[in-house]
Amino acid sequence: MADELESKKQWYVLHTYSGYENKVAQNLTSRITSMGMEDNIFRVIVPEEEHIQKTKTGKEKVVRQNTFPGYVFVEMIMSDEAWFVVRNTPNVTGFLGSHGQGSKPVPLFPDEAHRLLRSQGISAPKRDIQFEVGETVEVVDGAFLGMVGHVAEIDAEKEKLKITVEMFGRETSAEVDFDQVDKLNA
Repeated sequence: MADELESKKQWYVLHTYSGYENKVAQNLTSRITSMGMEDNIFRVIVPEEEHIQKTKTGKEKVVRQNTFPGYVFVEMIMSDEAWFVVRNTPNVTGFLGSHGQGSKPVPLFPDEAHRLLRSQGISAPKRDIQFEVGETVEVVDGAFLGMVGHVAEIDAEKEKLKITVEMFGRETSAEVDFDQVDKLNA
């Protein structure tokens, strides 16, 4: 049942009024609880990055800025009720990928969602995959995208693999996360 639920969860992007992203996230989080939508709407994220800014006195301070001004990311199972709750949250202007007039929006691709979560320091859901040394894998995300390599080392605790890929006629070692590779059927 839990795996079935996980497979239905998808990430969607909301349009908001710029500057209201955190207020929308706060409002949506409270609406999820008050309207009993905990089984349909799971996480609300406003992607932020830390930047160093100089004050008028010349001191440096760390400030958090929105990575995508005007957008909020929501993990949910799309249903009429969930769509209604999210769409009617104050300061939400719509969904990215929705063509208006009640049409349901298009979710993010899984690799886009994983990249977003990693950029925010949030790990993606653990994959139930076992890798073996010597196994052939294809890189599906990151700098080595599309390359095929062989597993050289496995760090199960950190969910990282050391793989060897061929670049410019030489074998090169690369470290990747479990969710950046897929097994190739041999």
